[in-house]
Amino acid sequence: MVGRRARSGRGWDAIPPRTGDLPARPRRGRRGRSGPDATAEPVDDGTWPAEPSDGSSSSDEPPRAEPRDEAEVAREICLRQLAVRPRTRAELAGALARRGISPEAAAEVLDRYDEVGIIDDAAFARAWVSSRHAGRGLARRALANELRQRGVDSEVAGAALGELDEATEAQTARALVDRKLRSARGEPDAIFRRLVGMLARKGYPPGLAIRAVKDALAAQSAEAAEFADQIDADALTPDPDADPSLD
Repeated sequence: MVGRRARSGRGWDAIPPRTGDLPARPRRGRRGRSGPDATAEPVDDGTWPAEPSDGSSSSDEPPRAEPRDEAEVAREICLRQLAVRPRTRAELAGALARRGISPEAAAEVLDRYDEVGIIDDAAFARAWVSSRHAGRGLARRALANELRQRGVDSEVAGAALGELDEATEAQTARALVDRKLRSARGEPDAIFRRLVGMLARKGYPPGLAIRAVKDALAAQSAEAAEFADQIDADALTPDPDADPSLD
């Protein structure tokens, strides 16, 4: 009987080596770490935020800004208001109060603006009277009401209104009536009442308003002049609610 060949360790019938006979397989570190001291330590793959180097927690909120000085906030509010148009001290004080600025901080800022001339109620009143009279044809009574609504002192307002005399008011009233008459339609009586009411709403005294309309009608036509001759300026009272579309 022919003896069996010794197994060479190659081929299908090779006997697998025992575990203890295998050389130790080096462990490889993750993502590029190798060598005899390589370990399977995890590496930062972007899944979790890395810890800050200073030891603080990455979940800490950013530091809050220090509260701003109240006077600085008040100054910014005032400057934004003044960028639109000139304001009186009372208007600026009201704007600051609505924004929650304390009376003490508001007074500090407004006093300083008074000193340097940023706030000047007298100059404001003069400019307001000139602009509103020339642009809208407002008389002193209406202008005084507007200045009072804006907090201008009565003495300061009176000085500004004193620059608008009665002769100038009468001239402006007549110019307003002449302009409206060019497009007015209807009977002389209806036109008369509408124009007098228009002047009344602009603050003109009754006598001045009636005389201005009467004189303008007399110069318009023979029919209007005949009607105007019958008007008693001292006996009529203007109706301020008559056809406000003529304003």
